[in-house]
Amino acid sequence: MPVKAIIAGAAGRMGRTITQLIFQHPDIDVVAAFEAPDNPNVGKDLGEIAGLPKTGIIIEDSLEKVIDKGDVIIDFTFHKASLNHARINAKYGKAMVLGTTGFSKEELSEIHELAKKHFPLVQDYNMSMGVNLLTKLVEITARVLSEGYDVEIIEAHHRMKKDAPSGTALKLANAIARVLGRSEENFRFCREGIIGERPPAEIGIQTIRGGDIVGEHTVMFAGIGERLELTHRASSRETFARGAIRAALWVVGKAPGVYTMLDVLGLKEL
Repeated sequence: MPVKAIIAGAAGRMGRTITQLIFQHPDIDVVAAFEAPDNPNVGKDLGEIAGLPKTGIIIEDSLEKVIDKGDVIIDFTFHKASLNHARINAKYGKAMVLGTTGFSKEELSEIHELAKKHFPLVQDYNMSMGVNLLTKLVEITARVLSEGYDVEIIEAHHRMKKDAPSGTALKLANAIARVLGRSEENFRFCREGIIGERPPAEIGIQTIRGGDIVGEHTVMFAGIGERLELTHRASSRETFARGAIRAALWVVGKAPGVYTMLDVLGLKEL
């Protein structure tokens, strides 16, 4: 039996892309979709919004109206909305795939606590398989180049992105910090004016916004006489959508808890 998916934010860019790809996948079906109550697409056929033939699935105005229909909720919406969805799901125990960014520490902590008690959750700031492999490669590189190399992360996204730096840049920075025994106190988000010599433990995170850039991340290890750069470039949102679908197929039936794409891809122990 195919996994039954509920699409949150079905009329958004990621919601539409995920819907399109699920309709091409033999092992997962969209059974329901919803949007914010004030979204003009509420009440419309999902196929009409996603550029598909009519599906008979009407976009509803709340998770509560559709949650009984599915096995897994796929959510790429807004941090406050996703937190509310997790609170609702705590009563139902459905699997969740959460790709939303922009959470505060308090919001993400609450979501993780709810998942540990009530439902299996794959939560990651980037569902791309390539980015998650990059994360593992960055960890390995940080172990080898742990002394005498300055670490900088440069991320670029489209002009419409609301949060900065990207969740993926923070994910990469945290992975490096864990390996090197550093913390968020070592992160440097911008530089201006007379800043003095660069502290050796600093992890720089620089942000670019412009045009329609889907997502680019470069991690630079700069030493004396050489520089190593690891880069991932996404050219289509489909890469994130395919990862989300893979996560949805993986997480259904798992025990309550918090998982990442490293778990989904079997990279965690490498």
